[in-house]
Amino acid sequence: MIVDQLLLIIGLLFCVSMLSMLSEKLHIPYPIFLVIAGLLISIIPGMPVIKLDPNLVFLIFLPPLLYAAAWNTSWHEFWSAKRPISMLSFGLVIFTSGAVAFAAHAMIPGFSLAMGFLLGGIISPPDAIAATSIIQKLKVPKRVVTILEGESLVNDASSLIVFRFALAAISTGQFVFWNATGDFFLVVIMGILIGVAIAHIIYALHRFLPTTPSIDTAITLISPYLMYITAEHFHFSGVLAVVSGGLFLTFRSHEIFSYDTRLQAISVWQTLVFLLNGIVFILIGLQLPEIIKGLDNYSITEAITYAVVISLLTIVIRLLWVYPGAYIPRFLFKGIREKEANPGWKLIFITGWSGMRGLVSLASALAVPLVLNDGTAFPHRNLILFITFVVILFTLVLQGLSLPWIIRKLGIESTESPQQQEREIRYKLAVAVLKHLINNYSDETENIEAYKRVKERYERMVEIAEKKLDAAEVKDEPPSFLPNYYKMLYEMIEVRRAQLNEMRNSKLYSDELLREKERELDLEEARIRK
Repeated sequence: MIVDQLLLIIGLLFCVSMLSMLSEKLHIPYPIFLVIAGLLISIIPGMPVIKLDPNLVFLIFLPPLLYAAAWNTSWHEFWSAKRPISMLSFGLVIFTSGAVAFAAHAMIPGFSLAMGFLLGGIISPPDAIAATSIIQKLKVPKRVVTILEGESLVNDASSLIVFRFALAAISTGQFVFWNATGDFFLVVIMGILIGVAIAHIIYALHRFLPTTPSIDTAITLISPYLMYITAEHFHFSGVLAVVSGGLFLTFRSHEIFSYDTRLQAISVWQTLVFLLNGIVFILIGLQLPEIIKGLDNYSITEAITYAVVISLLTIVIRLLWVYPGAYIPRFLFKGIREKEANPGWKLIFITGWSGMRGLVSLASALAVPLVLNDGTAFPHRNLILFITFVVILFTLVLQGLSLPWIIRKLGIESTESPQQQEREIRYKLAVAVLKHLINNYSDETENIEAYKRVKERYERMVEIAEKKLDAAEVKDEPPSFLPNYYKMLYEMIEVRRAQLNEMRNSKLYSDELLREKERELDLEEARIRK
């Protein structure tokens, strides 16, 4: 049994790697491609049925994915966009849950309002992985990406809280609005406090104990699980605990990690997140046969009709929400108009159209219990599962595949100039080095050739940067000689690699020293390619 499960996991990992390469070749975002591939694989005769345990998703997949997203989010940018993020993460989730609740109650026979809120809580949170995997490859303003990523960090928590309250109302038959409101804020605030408290302890471990890069990397892998499990144990929001703790640690990461820890941890986390995301999306597609099998009380036509109507409703609701959410605060508060540029209807539309559903929605649907507290079967459970699956598939395929085309048709391009900021950073760093050399090594830079060369190098860097910064018109296009120049640098690296291979074959030099030199070449190539 263990061997079979291990083989299945290895097979899934191999499929994810191969299908991701194929998605790159076909220029299809890998989350969308993996869901469709999983769907097609699931209908192959003889394929084993894979049942996805919601506890496994919430416990194994969700904490590291949230932690990685928080780690890659700039706290400064997150806080500067806190208003639109909050309106999407809390306001839109509650609005979507209510609209879906009333629509499902009116459309589906025997579907109570509490069941509608349960369904609404399940399908309300968009998954930003699919959206950002598309948008980051296009020239979209950074603020749009920040809002979408920030929304995905917080909306999982708000939707799971709505889901939890709706499920409790169905199971017990009781719901008191004021009690639920108080519990909502308690769950949110305590989840954040637990995450920040644990993050302080982890910060102290990294900062004051004699750790190594491997130990630091291991602690970063353990941290999200520790935050999530602790918060959930006390029935608070594990999602917000991971997000708040991750944001705190990423803000302080420059204080606690050495250069080799950062290099190692980044590589480990990039691989882990790629595999986890890939497995999640392919598993979404593989769930279809089991979900359809459970539709005993509904015809396929009825179930598809309900699912498509609700899918379209979720898309329309988001578009109806984002425009008032963007313009009403600007109309009411002068400070917002003075501090923030008008986003324009095009960027708001892109934000509204990037509402694809994913991991949390499927896991929440699977977490609906089989029976109620009195032992009777949970009503409409299989229909809820089917509707959730169709909403995920519908939004991923329709919105995900059309998003690049819409961005091009609307002519959306970022006017930000990272090249100019890069020049300013390079200039200030070079000036700081020169000041340090003059203040601390003035005699050495005058009399010792090695010191003199370092000083001359940074003087040239300052001179070049000043010319570019003082230019009346700075062109972002690279000079015509740069392609050949970079080609020459790559060739120099390959020449040294070839020489290392010859030395390795001669067996005259230590393999450890040769690997160290190879690592230096890898870092040099990474810097040039960056």
